[in-house]
Amino acid sequence: MEKKQDWFESESFWAQYSPVLFDTQRWAEAPDVAEGVLRIIGAGGMSKKAFDVEGHGSSDSSNGSNGSYGSYGSSGDLVSIGEKPAGPAILDAGCGPGRIAVELAVRGARVTGVDLIRPFLNAALESAQDEGVELDLVQADLRKFVRPEAFDAAVSLYTSFGYCDTIEEDMQILRNIASSLKSGGWFILEMTGREIAVRDFTEGEWFERGGFTVLTQFEVVGAWEGLRSRWMLVDDVGRKVDHVYVQRLYSAIELKRLMLATGFSSVEIYGDFDFSPYNEKARTMVLVARK
Repeated sequence: MEKKQDWFESESFWAQYSPVLFDTQRWAEAPDVAEGVLRIIGAGGMSKKAFDVEGHGSSDSSNGSNGSYGSYGSSGDLVSIGEKPAGPAILDAGCGPGRIAVELAVRGARVTGVDLIRPFLNAALESAQDEGVELDLVQADLRKFVRPEAFDAAVSLYTSFGYCDTIEEDMQILRNIASSLKSGGWFILEMTGREIAVRDFTEGEWFERGGFTVLTQFEVVGAWEGLRSRWMLVDDVGRKVDHVYVQRLYSAIELKRLMLATGFSSVEIYGDFDFSPYNEKARTMVLVARK
């Protein structure tokens, strides 16, 4: 029996909602987030464009890799062009259109971006080409993707976690990320925690973003186990798009316990990338784990 497609596997959803989810403000935040990530893992101060792109090479295509900076070859893989930077090897788990991955690569990191959505990977490739940097882009399900002990650090940012139907599936993603890190490697997970969702809860709002009028409705699922979100987009000629999805909510301590149970030796919790406390004033939830 064929498995039902999860909502987050739908390319049409991401194509329709990408202008709203990744608007100019989100892109403008990317340099600061990348700097924060590198500072946390001890690679802060890396210079932008730490290498020159010249010559030709080939990328590692093991374990489903689709290559990196360049264009699609006849097989559908990406053809690598340019030198690899010498910075830390970082996995961007759920890289989307490359918003943070490209900024990390610009600062000299060796970045592997993994995402289910091919158009996002195409967009990440275009952004990397525009910046003259290399990305290793892999179309894969994080519930299955593992590259044993290949990375110095991994990131999951902008609430890219908690989409799965079950906690066990979420735990499998965490196990895979832990397995993909070298001993002593870092994992930075940033998302909306249950505490912040409760604090900032509203039943709905409307705003203008990405060329759309956006109307939202929110409903608590269970005992704050998740949040059911309805996003309705209306463009300037009155065309409408309507989508409902549920995302699991974790408290900071719940997520810390899951991470400790899936291969990490320590987990610290912060309210932003600047190490500020996770308290009533926190902007977001940032967990910094060590393998």
